[in-house]
Amino acid sequence: MAKKVAVSSQLEENQRLMKKRLGIGTSFDIGFREMTILDQKIQLYYLTGLCDTSIVVELLKKITAINDDEANKDQLGSIIENRLIHQQVERKQELNQIITQLLSGLIVIFMEDRDYAFTVDVRSYPGRTPQEPDTEKVVRGSRDGYTENIIENTGLTRRRVRDERLRNEIIQVGERSKTDICISYIQDIADDGLVKTIKKELKAIDIDGLTMADKTLEEYLLKQGLNPFPLVRYTERPDVAANHLFEGHVLVMVDTSPSMIITPTTYFHHVQHAEEYRQSPAVGSFIRWIRFIGILSSVFLMPFWYLLAMNPSLLPSALDFIGPNELGNIPIIVQILLADVGIELLRMAAIHTPTPLSTAMGLIAAVLIGQIAIDVGLFSPEVILYVSVSAIGSFATPSYELSVANKISRVFLIIITGLFGIKGFTIGCSLYVIHLIRTKSLNTPYLWPFIPFNGKALIQILLRLSVPASKERPSIVHPKNNYKQP
Repeated sequence: MAKKVAVSSQLEENQRLMKKRLGIGTSFDIGFREMTILDQKIQLYYLTGLCDTSIVVELLKKITAINDDEANKDQLGSIIENRLIHQQVERKQELNQIITQLLSGLIVIFMEDRDYAFTVDVRSYPGRTPQEPDTEKVVRGSRDGYTENIIENTGLTRRRVRDERLRNEIIQVGERSKTDICISYIQDIADDGLVKTIKKELKAIDIDGLTMADKTLEEYLLKQGLNPFPLVRYTERPDVAANHLFEGHVLVMVDTSPSMIITPTTYFHHVQHAEEYRQSPAVGSFIRWIRFIGILSSVFLMPFWYLLAMNPSLLPSALDFIGPNELGNIPIIVQILLADVGIELLRMAAIHTPTPLSTAMGLIAAVLIGQIAIDVGLFSPEVILYVSVSAIGSFATPSYELSVANKISRVFLIIITGLFGIKGFTIGCSLYVIHLIRTKSLNTPYLWPFIPFNGKALIQILLRLSVPASKERPSIVHPKNNYKQP
């Protein structure tokens, strides 16, 4: 923890400390300007890459005009404060705070014979405009999304939650990075214990900097260990975030990241999508069930088919066509694992391939590699079919983190089924469910409302009810106010 240093009334001493701490004259992006106002020196410090130059120039015009309009030297501090035409001007007496704010994009003004400085928020962070996130697109609905600017992000949330009880509390984490983190919640809905727990965990973080932003924060917040399943939900959509605020969840925003962390969450939060709520209840329920089928197939279809292929006696005569007609030149389990790895490689390649080349890469993978692999006997056609269906189910999973965790689970089930047959498949599926039951996110059961059972909440998971019919907030977040419609 840095030792507190007070602003000196000697301008030269402040200049010496600022030069020593910030490397003025060495770092080209740290700007410095000295001026004489009413025969007294003032010094201006700023960060060139994060300041709005037009506002800074306007402030300088107002300050230099003091020489023409004023004569009282003793009141120079008050005069300059009144001439700083900006909505956010503060007096600061602690040098460490001043340096942190300077490096965040504020300008700092020191004055001769004053033991304080003025900070003016003229930040203008470089970044993109709000646009629809690629991973959460909808057919109908808003097209704006969070950006890497925390100020814009709180504004996008405020636009949808115009409630005076919405709280956006900001803290800084990282001894060197001083990363801004905002905790958002609605005061009369969110559980006080949950808010207190999150604040406590965030303030206990001791690290140089949050280089990976929200992901680094999540690992400190939840201590996930080797558990592959996501314990928080990410969203880049303001409407999704606002909906969770109304339910009693707490949002954690990290500057430089467009993804909001929603806490606490269950398994079923990761299988819902905004598209379900942009359609009628019947259509939304249909989309949800199709998605459920895709998610279940991404985990269980491949190992179940492999079990039946290795034990044809389990199949009734009407379904004996399910097994492979051509075994190929290598064992089926090796074919399955190779195909799974191949699809994962293709996904990685698609991410790193420039857009103009991605189409050509897809054609090469599908037509050349896939067909030739079947022709030479590397894969049987059935293996390619079922692996592809499982992959489509993974891509249909709204949460990318959950889809990857389900892939790992699928590989585990395939291997244990290959080793122990029917017993292995049964034990593997049981271990999968038991692991989900034992998992908790901030003391929240991961499989709620299935385990522990809550009938009303489970119906809302299985069916997309109309908004007027959804009168109660989910009890799992322990909201202070249980009813959405008083």
